[in-house]
Amino acid sequence: MLNLVFMGTPDFAVPTLESLLAWPGGRVVAVVTAPDRPAGRGRQLQASAVKAAAEAHGVPVLQPTNLKSPEFQAELRAYAADLQVVVAFRMLPEAVWNMPRLGSINIHASLLPQYRGAAPINWALMHGDRETGVTSFFLRHEIDTGDLILQERVPIAPDDDFGSLYDKLKVTGAALARRSVEAIAAGTAPSAPQAPRDDLRPAPKIQKETGRLDFSRPAAELANWVRGLSPTPAAFAPLPDGRILKIFRAQAVASDPITAPLAAPGTWASDGRHYLRVAAADGWLDVLDVQLEGKKRLPVKELLLGFKLQA
Repeated sequence: MLNLVFMGTPDFAVPTLESLLAWPGGRVVAVVTAPDRPAGRGRQLQASAVKAAAEAHGVPVLQPTNLKSPEFQAELRAYAADLQVVVAFRMLPEAVWNMPRLGSINIHASLLPQYRGAAPINWALMHGDRETGVTSFFLRHEIDTGDLILQERVPIAPDDDFGSLYDKLKVTGAALARRSVEAIAAGTAPSAPQAPRDDLRPAPKIQKETGRLDFSRPAAELANWVRGLSPTPAAFAPLPDGRILKIFRAQAVASDPITAPLAAPGTWASDGRHYLRVAAADGWLDVLDVQLEGKKRLPVKELLLGFKLQA
């Protein structure tokens, strides 16, 4: 029976933790997660989703502020893990990922080596990909570059956004993690170096300005950008009056030179009842689900009941 240490923080990691807790071939002896952080209007300390799940199962929880601290590493070593499983956690120092006799594996939400980095789900959607997946791999020095174990492909539906694809991949990732750990325990796990490729795209952390829409780009690209950032942190653009409009769903509309001639990119238009759109490089971007600053999220037709586009 393998002793497992699980490392993760957000709810994306919870299905994997629960899958490993149910695995009869091992036991999760400890969970490592982020320290409690202030949240909400009252700024009360809030535990991570992984911590809440671990405590519900009576699993010891470690919450180090410094992964290089000798005290944390001594405490971790005392659990004598055979294997560490990492999902959506911080970068680990070598002294930590190399501690167990079988090493450490990571579950990454892309088909590595494509989309190495912190936000692979967002960037796959923002680039308009039709397929993504999850990968298990052995941790090494460089981020997301270790030897591959298993991969599972997942189609991206035309109506998927970040929220829906996130939910699909966290379930797929949990099943892949279980299969990977079972193979490692049996001594049958593949371990293949990541093949070099010329078409690789990075997946850096999403910053606030990542969401600002650039209307000099084609409308279809902008619609994908919106999908990749919905529901959070959300794409956004300033209206003619300067107010910021968050956009959660949008679609590209071809320009008709007779009924809807194309205006300069960034020009807003509305009939005041049915549509609100903005000109892109090659057509119009119809915004369908929005949130005006200081207001709640609404379908655009409801927004237009009490909103007038200013020139």
